[in-house]
Amino acid sequence: MAKETILVVDDEEDILELVRHHLKREGYAVQCADSGEKALTAARTGPVDLIVLDLMLPGIDGLEVTRQLKNAPQTKHIPILMLTAKGEESDVVTGLELGADDYVTKPFSPRILIARTRAIMRRGSRETIDETAVIRVHDIEIHPGRRTVTLQGQPVTLTYTEFQVLSILARRPGWVFTRSQIVDMVRGDDYPVTDRSVDVQIVGLRKKLGRFGDTIETVRGVGYRLKETS
Repeated sequence: MAKETILVVDDEEDILELVRHHLKREGYAVQCADSGEKALTAARTGPVDLIVLDLMLPGIDGLEVTRQLKNAPQTKHIPILMLTAKGEESDVVTGLELGADDYVTKPFSPRILIARTRAIMRRGSRETIDETAVIRVHDIEIHPGRRTVTLQGQPVTLTYTEFQVLSILARRPGWVFTRSQIVDMVRGDDYPVTDRSVDVQIVGLRKKLGRFGDTIETVRGVGYRLKETS
């Protein structure tokens, strides 16, 4: 059984109880907070392995909680799964760019919530990425050192940027990356690339991956992710 501690933050008591119930049933230890101020205190005193954070909170809202936690050395490693309402796409983008790991839209399926929680726990935002390790996902094999890609054993010719984008997505199947995050990870903060440029790279990747192109999913209003393997 899982023994990680999850901090659930929501000012709606019924949502708080629903999330707590399902997480505890999965074996997680659960702490609850009904405000941003209490969330910050709980995260700082720890230990906390994941925060399920509602963005719409009275006082200090979820985005400010995320900003403060990700800017503090003692809490920046804690993964954050955002709970958002429909129509909050701009907040989702901001949260991801501040360092949140994923999001679930209300009303949500408990099964989806648990799946996203497991995925974050499994991958762990604290793990060190081995740039030399071969990446294998969806019959795609990526050799970072050789800078080669094969699809079902057949070589695929990619541009430098296409290779970088695919590598970023493939290292974190299921994780949503905003266009800005992709640009920053490929080229750096000062590289003048527009959102449209990222979209063009994705179109090229999908075409070159053929029938596996649909494994790169568009998350409307947010960015892209590589579909998780079953």
